[in-house]
Amino acid sequence: MGVFSADNPWVFISGLLGNISSFVVFLAPLPTFIRICKKKSTEGFQSIPYVVSLFSAMLWIYYAFAKSGAFLLITINSFGCVVETIYIAIYIAYASKQSKISTLRMLILLDGVVFFSILLLIQFLTRGSNRVEFLGWICVVFATSVFAAPLSIMRQVIITKSVEFMPFHLSLMLTFSAIAWLLYGIFLKDLHIAIPNVLGLVFGLLQMVLYAIYRNYKTVVVEEVKLPEHTIDVGAVTTSEVEEISSSEPETHDDDHQMIGMSCKLQNQYHDHDQREPKILELPNSNQMLGTCQA
Repeated sequence: MGVFSADNPWVFISGLLGNISSFVVFLAPLPTFIRICKKKSTEGFQSIPYVVSLFSAMLWIYYAFAKSGAFLLITINSFGCVVETIYIAIYIAYASKQSKISTLRMLILLDGVVFFSILLLIQFLTRGSNRVEFLGWICVVFATSVFAAPLSIMRQVIITKSVEFMPFHLSLMLTFSAIAWLLYGIFLKDLHIAIPNVLGLVFGLLQMVLYAIYRNYKTVVVEEVKLPEHTIDVGAVTTSEVEEISSSEPETHDDDHQMIGMSCKLQNQYHDHDQREPKILELPNSNQMLGTCQA
């Protein structure tokens, strides 16, 4: 199996560009896992994308070995298998007990049972070109499901009008990667490689359009508007300072707002004394005294 077709050097060029761009995409979650290692917690992150990506990479390696002239498909997906395995191992190390069990269960089921069932099924039930054809369409189905994953992020961008969770550089690299592998499939005359990347290109362009639309939007945080307050210190107003209160002011109040208003008026007028016999004011408790006084 040659590295590339001597008849068409564009197969090698597009495949090499696809390797470079996919290399960057595979390393995109690295900051997330550095954060997980530092905090020793998965913080609610899900392991499903990494388990599915590992399964997809394993399928493409098997397909590339079954098909001639697709060496560059082996190189990048071998790297992807190593990286995704490391990601999953880190996730299991720091995940909660329940998340560990669910991740291991999914890993064994999808990357173990399902993958080897496909391998045995194709190995014993297909022959020659039919084997490559059948395996190729299986790869198309799972690659399409992986490319459809950004739909949830795009929906979140539209709802929140924020591109915080859809970095432009990652969308750009995904688009560039889809273009490179689409050209690789076309030059190699392999529809199984080209078809999923048509979908990847469409989603990549849509992400970039959404970024252009919402990149200047800012999240509006609605805060409660508060009026200026004058808090009354209960300890500053004592019975010794309260000499007299006008007899026109009621001594008892049924309404809390009247009590607060009386305390404010008392604070402003306690220096204006008349000659009437002083009355002792029964002050309300501190929770009632703390209120808003109109200036």
